[in-house]
Amino acid sequence: MATNINRREWLKTSLLVTGALAIPSAFQKVDAKPYLPLVSNGSNVLSDAEIEQSILAEVAPVIKARLSANENPFGPSKKAKKAIVEAIDNSYRYAFANLQQFADNIATKEGVNRNQVILGAGSGPLLLAAAIYFSKGGGSIVSADPTYNSLPRDAEKSFTAKWVKVPLTADYKHDLDAMEKAIDSNTSLVYLCNPNNPTGTIVDNNKLKAFCERVSKRVPIFIDEAYIDYLPDPEATTLIDCVKKGQNVIVARTFSKLHGFAGLRVGYMIGQPDMITKLEPYCSRGGSISATSVAAAIASYNDKEHLQAALIKTNKSKEYLYSVLKQQGYDYIPSWGNFVMFPVNMDAQRFADEMAQRGVGVRSWKFAGKEWCRVSIGTMKEMKAFEEAFKQIS
Repeated sequence: MATNINRREWLKTSLLVTGALAIPSAFQKVDAKPYLPLVSNGSNVLSDAEIEQSILAEVAPVIKARLSANENPFGPSKKAKKAIVEAIDNSYRYAFANLQQFADNIATKEGVNRNQVILGAGSGPLLLAAAIYFSKGGGSIVSADPTYNSLPRDAEKSFTAKWVKVPLTADYKHDLDAMEKAIDSNTSLVYLCNPNNPTGTIVDNNKLKAFCERVSKRVPIFIDEAYIDYLPDPEATTLIDCVKKGQNVIVARTFSKLHGFAGLRVGYMIGQPDMITKLEPYCSRGGSISATSVAAAIASYNDKEHLQAALIKTNKSKEYLYSVLKQQGYDYIPSWGNFVMFPVNMDAQRFADEMAQRGVGVRSWKFAGKEWCRVSIGTMKEMKAFEEAFKQIS
């Protein structure tokens, strides 16, 4: 065991050193960035052996297109960047006032009370807080399979909950009927990601609202709306309306996607006041959001012009990706997010490795008896880099 651990650590260290050596001087003008393989994220967590294999297989000198993490390549708005710069001088102080203002802005816009809002450094800490709370005393968490598994995975692997996985429907959507049937006296939470990651599908809004109204009387429902800003009308689709009706529903949002804050880390959660009170001890309540990030979030929150521009560019790149897949004879799942999933004609991990060797990072999955690739939407330049690599191995 010690030998394996030492070898694994040596591989990781060697990779980091190699990556550091590959970083060009700040005075050089280059398009490519050093490539460090993404061996783990909130969707699939690799075992030690898989990490080792990934490090060996995915090492490439540079990455032309990082299409593996569902980031917004168009970045935060000009207003957000300006707010960051202006906030630096006072960043030696705790951002209590700005955090309060931001939470008040959310409550006002969403039509809820201030005591129904929790802030977080992205939605990750909020998902973890729910994983901890709803794992107390055992119980089970029901979710679709596959889905964004941060919350149910942590509840099962790190705490004491059982993860009940319900396969998606034939068209890769949440099977609400089957999920409802999976609920029993041990169920502590139902988790839904809508739009779903990694499939990009959405649930019929009327059916989902009816599901929440009915099921929330039996068990709390957690709705992860990380990608809702990519929908044509997010305000008409959000389940925050269920919260306002008094239902036992929790809704999580993040700025990591359309707002372009993946590295800035800002998110929030809305629920009933008593539920917020129960979850608060397990999260930092906004204290982990930096002064610069919260200033940027306040500036970006209602910047509809920037969000619309980013959405238009995302959809343009997505349509280009669709055309590339069609030209090569590949089917795909129509996506409502900033990523697209399609079945590949080889082992999915091998496909991802081959793409990485060509400087393009993508994600692999195995479900429904098929091998899958998930491609995050990048700039048009990045999508053309994907196309070039894809045509070489498709």
